[in-house]
Amino acid sequence: MSKSAINHNFQLLILHCTLLILLFSSCGRDNSHDEDLKIFKYNESAGILTLDPIYAKDLPHIWACNQIFNGLVAFDDEMNVVPAIAKSWNISDDGMTYTFVLRDDVYFHEDECFLKTTGIGYASTRKVTAHDFVYSFNRVLDRKLNSSGSWIFSNVNKRQQPIANSQQPKYAFEAINDTILKIELAQPFPAFLGILSMTYASVVPHEAVDFYGTEFGRHPVGTGPFKYQYWKEGVKLVFRKNPNYFEKIGEERLPYLDAVSISFIIDKQVAFMEFVKGKFDFMSGIDARYKDELLTRDGQLRQEYEDDIYLIREPYLNTEYLAFFLGENDTLGEERSLALRQAVSYSIDREKMLRYLRNGIGTPGNYGIIPVGLPGAWEQGTRDWEQGVPFSSPVPESRSRVPSQTIGYPYNPKKAEQLLKDNDLLGYELKLYTTQDYIDIAKFVQSALTEVGLNCKVEEMMPAALREKRANGNLPFFRSSWVADYPDAENYLSLFTTNNFTPQGPNYTHYSNAKFDELYYKSLTCNDIEERARIYHEMDSLMMTEAPVVILFYDEVLRFVNKNVEGLGSNPTNMLNLKKVKIN
Repeated sequence: MSKSAINHNFQLLILHCTLLILLFSSCGRDNSHDEDLKIFKYNESAGILTLDPIYAKDLPHIWACNQIFNGLVAFDDEMNVVPAIAKSWNISDDGMTYTFVLRDDVYFHEDECFLKTTGIGYASTRKVTAHDFVYSFNRVLDRKLNSSGSWIFSNVNKRQQPIANSQQPKYAFEAINDTILKIELAQPFPAFLGILSMTYASVVPHEAVDFYGTEFGRHPVGTGPFKYQYWKEGVKLVFRKNPNYFEKIGEERLPYLDAVSISFIIDKQVAFMEFVKGKFDFMSGIDARYKDELLTRDGQLRQEYEDDIYLIREPYLNTEYLAFFLGENDTLGEERSLALRQAVSYSIDREKMLRYLRNGIGTPGNYGIIPVGLPGAWEQGTRDWEQGVPFSSPVPESRSRVPSQTIGYPYNPKKAEQLLKDNDLLGYELKLYTTQDYIDIAKFVQSALTEVGLNCKVEEMMPAALREKRANGNLPFFRSSWVADYPDAENYLSLFTTNNFTPQGPNYTHYSNAKFDELYYKSLTCNDIEERARIYHEMDSLMMTEAPVVILFYDEVLRFVNKNVEGLGSNPTNMLNLKKVKIN
């Protein structure tokens, strides 16, 4: 055994012994939750910068904002669009006009920002109207605010074009009255309803934005199940129960919890040990440093934790991959070679990678960019191709299957080596750029490429530096991933359209194919689920044939939850919904 392996095993033994002491000391776990108050506690090691929903672009910010805000619609755990503040809606036959009927019993959180409008001498509130959504949506599009979510309304019709770049166009959001909102699109877009479930599309009161100004993100006012209470930067963020929240189960008003407390321990191992001691109620994901402490080799919770913790493991709409930059760059060499890219894909034993590096968590990425469960996805092992069917639902017999062609690149090192040999690429040097969190996967890929005759070097970068260089086309070969913003394959396929080239869009590879673009725009005007799924299928096939990306795996959601918590659940977009959670 190597010295590094001995050191790793010794460190794991120390960690294991420490955790056993924590588990069995003081009669087990600390289950106190401030005695009478039911407080859900979790840690966010990445930190939170703002609670303004127009900047909620990643999970830490989305999770926090979703406790405070609501939009017109939402997704349930089976990825069905369900009412939120909109109690019903209608889509015109041409797919261009969306009309929403709002509930008339939704109020903003009580806050001093409403004092001027109500004239009451203490914190007050007011009812949400369709005019608030017009204001909120235009705020997302306000160029001066530079929201990361402005793209969600890119298909909304502009009633008046700006005369100069500094002027804001007038968009087709219209409040017919206090409870009816109409949105007109420039062209049909079947995924639009799902997009409206995103945190960016939350409703905010203009009084709060005017009152708090640039500090609105530090003192948010929304309609959600919890309201802002306290924030000590880098230490703790607290939300209290909204006693006027509009949703009920039977006669009981949600939420069940009294509060949510978010800590900001940066060191994930320290946070993990706090979780083991019962200081946190939930932990998401798994870190390489302690995965073997919690999980067996096949991804099940270890027996010694079963009395205190339960594991939720579900499919996750997250595709992990390697990408090649194919655009104009003088430093590029054979990365533009199709044979090289295909050889890289064939060289990786994805099942082995998941088994040894992720304890079997995930599905090998031997297929296309579209993950399991979305319309247009390819067959994955024995799973049927599903055409827009919720994750928990069987495929209806009336729906036909995709033609039995193949896609992707299963493990075939002999084929990889032959491709390299036939194209005089043996010994070619590749640099794979990644961040510290994915070094183990990068090293695995490095070893696989070495075995088939490539010379691969791994370059570790800080996340911010990698993002910047990736956006500017300065990384020829890099690790990346895509988590669905909304559960539609269009969200994945849009990564490869020509008009989405970085830095303006998310096409980091600068892959460009006229046929692919044609199919993409055709899919936007197709309202038939089966036909749109077949278009997605064809696009995925076309793109994967040209191999701008190397699919590694389709991820899974992992949630470790204290046994005293019930009702947490999970969903394929990994959203955190706490309104129905109870602490016993």
